[in-house]
Amino acid sequence: MNLTDNKNNDSPGVPVIRIVDDDAMMLSSWVFLLEGEHRTVRAYTNALEFLEKDDPEDPGCLLLDVRMTAMSGLELQELMSLKEIDLPIVFVSGHGDIDMVVHALKHGACDFLQKPVDEVRLLNALDAAIEKDRQHRAEVREVRTLEERYDTLTAREKEVVGLVGQGLMNKVVADHMGISERTVQIHRGVAMKKLRARSVVDLVKILQGLGIHV
Repeated sequence: MNLTDNKNNDSPGVPVIRIVDDDAMMLSSWVFLLEGEHRTVRAYTNALEFLEKDDPEDPGCLLLDVRMTAMSGLELQELMSLKEIDLPIVFVSGHGDIDMVVHALKHGACDFLQKPVDEVRLLNALDAAIEKDRQHRAEVREVRTLEERYDTLTAREKEVVGLVGQGLMNKVVADHMGISERTVQIHRGVAMKKLRARSVVDLVKILQGLGIHV
C-alpha cells in the first residue's frame, strides 16, 4: 500500500490520525497498529509532505516523530503554529530529553511518548488528543454561529445590547443614547431575539464569547 495515498479512504467527519515519520519501517508499524484498531490513518514520510497534502479542516490529531531530517518535529510544530494549523500533537521520540519535552509541551503538545511506546498508552494519548480537537472545533463552530447572529444586528441594536450587557437599565441606556426608553426596549427585544438570548445573563455570556468587553 502507498502509505501517503490513503486520504480517499477517509469518511467525512471521522477523526483522522495523521502520522509523520521519516523512518519508513516505523511509519508502516504505526499504520499497521492503528488500522488494526480500526482508526482512520494518513501517513506522511516527512513534514513538508504533511504540510502540502493534509487538510487541517478534517478532525483528528497528529502523531509526530521528533527527530527527522529536513524539518524536525519541533520545527513543524512551530510552523503549524505560524500557519494557524491547530491540530493536537502527540510527539514520539527514541531520544527525548527534558528540554525537548518541556519545549514541546510548552508550545501546546498533548503528550510526549518515548519509544518503544506502550500500545495502550499510545491509544489513550491519541484518544485524548482527538477529544481535545473535537471540543475545540465545537467551540469554534459555536463562536462562528454567534458571530453570524451578531452580524444580523443593526448598529443601533449592537449599541443597545453593549450597554445593556454592562448592566445599565433601559432608562440609563435611553438617556445615554438620546432616545426614548420605549425605543431602547424595542431594540433590546429584537436584538436578544436575534441572538437567542433569553436573559441578560445569556446576553453577557454571548458578548463575552464574541470577545466583546462588557
